[in-house]
Amino acid sequence: MKKIGCFFCLLAVINAAKAQIVSLNTKEIAKMRRGITTEKRYRDVFEHYEQAAKLALEATPNPITEIQSQGLLAGDPKKTASLKALEDADKVYALAFTCKVLEKKEYLNKATVFLLAWAKVNKATDDPINETKIEDMVTAYDLIRDDIGSADRIVIDNWMHNKADALVDSKSAKAGRGTAVNNWNSHRIKIITMIAYTLHDVSYNPIITRELEKQLNINLNPDGTTLDLVERDAFHYHTYDLEPLLSACIAIYRATGTDYFHWKTANGSSIKNCVDYLVPFMTGEKKHPEFVNSKVPFDLKRAQNNEKGYAAGTLFEPKNGVNTLALAAYFDNGYNKVICQAVQNDTFLNWRMSINDFTAR
Repeated sequence: MKKIGCFFCLLAVINAAKAQIVSLNTKEIAKMRRGITTEKRYRDVFEHYEQAAKLALEATPNPITEIQSQGLLAGDPKKTASLKALEDADKVYALAFTCKVLEKKEYLNKATVFLLAWAKVNKATDDPINETKIEDMVTAYDLIRDDIGSADRIVIDNWMHNKADALVDSKSAKAGRGTAVNNWNSHRIKIITMIAYTLHDVSYNPIITRELEKQLNINLNPDGTTLDLVERDAFHYHTYDLEPLLSACIAIYRATGTDYFHWKTANGSSIKNCVDYLVPFMTGEKKHPEFVNSKVPFDLKRAQNNEKGYAAGTLFEPKNGVNTLALAAYFDNGYNKVICQAVQNDTFLNWRMSINDFTAR
């Protein structure tokens, strides 16, 4: 019993030391606050979130029992209702950051109201593409979790634990399924990782390591392509595959110091190589007509439904890779120059790039 007690004491110390891994820690928030106060470029980027937070103070939570988007065409009533409800994620994210930057409790209280509403209504599913849409809620919760009362924290923690557990056991990740190796699995790993580090639950660590390394070994190719790019013939899915992996890798690096961005697989592949493969298509040096040779019937259905960007032959737009490179810039700020070139604005700065400035490695 004494050994068990010591273990939990140690766990408590570790958890306290690793607070706010997924978002920003106390020192980084202070740095961000100074930056927003003293530098216009940061203030301009933050203003969008401050305005959104002010509007959210007057809004009512709109939780949905089950998020339904995967496999549904635009205009499907179930998808429309889910996407409308998920606007709450943007509100919670804005409230959490505004609370931290302006140090006003009214924003914390409202963010808590939204999170509790979702925790009490929304049910966990094992579908990674649906569940990935709560990412901003997880990040927001990581940011303010220590400020929320213990009773409310237990309710929200349980909701997120259920989400992570459902994804750990997801049928989509079973051996032999395409979704066990494509972007579905990347999103699955991301949400498990983000929730685990938000809740400081070390029991997920072996799962995260095993699943991430397995995914990198099978999803990334030595030439810089990904399984999804080859299968869908679209950078739309190359970026959709890389972004969750990058988000997971940032959290893992902040928590453990392990660098999976540069990590080499058995065949010499790496996330960095796959990001670099995107660069000439961002700068305009190369062009890529999207979905021409896609092997997935749903891509054709989206094109026939007149969904923007899915018509075979539509050229990849560099702006659609900005978020991917902004995430990668956490590990290598040289990508910032590529982003500015892609958007043709030498002073371009977005929120993710700002966060990188305040969370420099």
